[in-house]
Amino acid sequence: MLITGVLEFILVELGALFPQTEIGMDPVVVRDFSQAAEDLGYTHMAAYEHVLGANVDRPDRRDRHWPYTSESAFYEPFSLFSYVAGITTRLGLVTAILILPQRQTVLVAKQAATLDVLSGGRLRLGVGLGWNTIEYEALGADFKNRGKRMEEQVELLRKLWTEPLVDFEGRWHRIPDAGINPLPVQRPIPIWFGGAADQVLRRAARLADGWILAGRPTQEIADNVRRLHEYLREAGRDVASFGIQGGIVMRDTTPDNWRRDYDAWTEIGATHVTVNTMNANLGSPSAHIDALHRAKELLT
Repeated sequence: MLITGVLEFILVELGALFPQTEIGMDPVVVRDFSQAAEDLGYTHMAAYEHVLGANVDRPDRRDRHWPYTSESAFYEPFSLFSYVAGITTRLGLVTAILILPQRQTVLVAKQAATLDVLSGGRLRLGVGLGWNTIEYEALGADFKNRGKRMEEQVELLRKLWTEPLVDFEGRWHRIPDAGINPLPVQRPIPIWFGGAADQVLRRAARLADGWILAGRPTQEIADNVRRLHEYLREAGRDVASFGIQGGIVMRDTTPDNWRRDYDAWTEIGATHVTVNTMNANLGSPSAHIDALHRAKELLT
């Protein structure tokens, strides 16, 4: 794959995606996958989020594309990572992404701070807007103003993670001289944004510590990275300190594709790359671990 307008090569951290919908419900299997990722030298484990899945076998939902449904199993990320934090020592923990506007901001701050303390400062909080209107409705959150509201949420999260007492009066939040305790190890916890629209890039350039992408590297992504860097410079921020996380997708690809995609991500300027074993016709949880072995041998 040829990517034009490239950046200089940098050292990339290689992580593993937790195969949410295929790992099963056995905590021993979750332990084995997490510890295997750490033992193989993967620097982080990323996990998707969905609180609810919709029943799509209804006339009013059959004409819409549903990436995940009520048949798709998802662990809650903070609960999952609290377990993983106790059975690993080095593995970074990445929400990729937490749908922040459908959650209570102060509660997220408390949960993230607790997880950061219990993991010894290993949390990276990836956040985004989400697409599932049913999920927003069920959680009592407004889908229509989620972008603007998330901007205020990010501001408030950082205050709660760095100040013992917070006096905050925003459009959607009010805290009258109170704070969370304990504060996290990382002050503040890094916040990375997901999404690909131009508005997301502009928002990330102003507010985020990094950008998370799930798919394969393309010329469009390379162009978006270049635009993101322009927005960062316009915001007076250091491009070199801003992270970019890409993905290597095993589904419908070969090991040669993995290597090319890894090199392309490096060329684009990614700082992190996450190996995604989901939907690759792997018949068992142990097959996901075997796939991590193959990818690590090939890519490092």
